[in-house]
Amino acid sequence: MGEDNQSHYLLAVIGAGPAGLYAAKQLAADGHRVVIFNRDIKPAGLAEYGIYPDKHKMKEGLRRQYRQILSSPQIDYFGNVVIGEKGDLTLADLREMGFHALLVTVGAQGTKWLGLPGEDLTGVYHAKDVVYHYNQLPPFSQQSFAIGRRVAIVGVGNVMLDIARYAVRALKVDEVTAVARRGPAEVKFDKEELEYVACNLDLAALDAELERVRARMEAVGQDVQAVKEKYFLSALPKALPAVSETRFRFDFLASPTRMLGDAQKRMTGLEVEDNTLVASNGDVKAKGLGTKRVLEVDTVIFAIGDQVDWTFGLPVRSGAFVKNPEPCFPVDGLSYEAYDPDAKKPIGGVFVAGWSREASTGLVGAARKDGTNGANAVLQYLKTLPPPDGASLESLTGKLMNLKKRVVRKPDWRRLEAVEKAEAQKRGLEEFKFSTNEEMLAALGPG
Repeated sequence: MGEDNQSHYLLAVIGAGPAGLYAAKQLAADGHRVVIFNRDIKPAGLAEYGIYPDKHKMKEGLRRQYRQILSSPQIDYFGNVVIGEKGDLTLADLREMGFHALLVTVGAQGTKWLGLPGEDLTGVYHAKDVVYHYNQLPPFSQQSFAIGRRVAIVGVGNVMLDIARYAVRALKVDEVTAVARRGPAEVKFDKEELEYVACNLDLAALDAELERVRARMEAVGQDVQAVKEKYFLSALPKALPAVSETRFRFDFLASPTRMLGDAQKRMTGLEVEDNTLVASNGDVKAKGLGTKRVLEVDTVIFAIGDQVDWTFGLPVRSGAFVKNPEPCFPVDGLSYEAYDPDAKKPIGGVFVAGWSREASTGLVGAARKDGTNGANAVLQYLKTLPPPDGASLESLTGKLMNLKKRVVRKPDWRRLEAVEKAEAQKRGLEEFKFSTNEEMLAALGPG
């Protein structure tokens, strides 16, 4: 911790995804004592539970970075501890324990829905829940998802392609349809992600769909053939060989309006409204035409982004934690300061970063940068405080030991990693994960 303990503040980082871990690294590098609280047993967040399961090289590279961060003696880790109004500890509890500042990096744990009729039908899901399921994050790993043979995925980003890859290559369903509010030129996915399912792309259906929307695209100056080659055909040369007969299709210029179900409340169809394209201030937007049609599907998965948890304990507006509109400690012109809009003042000493600051924005690299920036905002704030008051971890440790659950520390997590690695070798697998908290805690032994 350095030689001058009087200059070190006690800081809490809530959330152990990429934003939280890199924030902790930055705060510790400035000489402060950092305590990371994590809802999950393992650290890494979406870097552990959001990347497609067989991207082993990418995930192991990230894990090496996170191990190095957590090896710092200035950083403590408390996993399996939920922070929030309905959690094990509240933000007020942490302040009472003597933390001089709190940096919230819990991601966007709330589920974003459109509020459409039929969202409660069996067969209607949110992409994040499905991603957590196949990545074995408890408790999603233990939930049942009734995914049928004809799947519609609403959205055209990389998350849509992750879900499509799961449905095409793992579940081997009959048909996957990506439903896009705008047109082919406005897709948000990367060519590299499309390569995983491009061999299942129904090219005849794609041609028919492009012809269907051609007039609306050309009306806003879009070249249909150029769009086809840039966003779709470019993925074919390096496409993975198909492992199923699944037909992968697109339905453009369609906004979901409701889900249809049978008497047993099982999904039977997705009603959509047709859109046209409108040029607006250099951008292209969708405008409803009022005409509707039904896609015959038995599963709908919404890949439309996420929102924060309303029960966490910070003010929320439009699905996001409220930030100070006139930040006292801006970084790159952005506000990282939690704000109370009713009292019209910042919430002293509380900051947000990563997807907690702006949900569903960027991937691991963006989260890393935003976590570091959030830490820099905290460091600016610390310069306005009087010298540290000698707060320690004793009161915190005592309170955690009174929780009626196992709290996971750094040695526990390292032991769990070793156990899972040994299990993978024994089974001849590249990677093995316990899929329930109970299994992970049992693997740790008494504690």
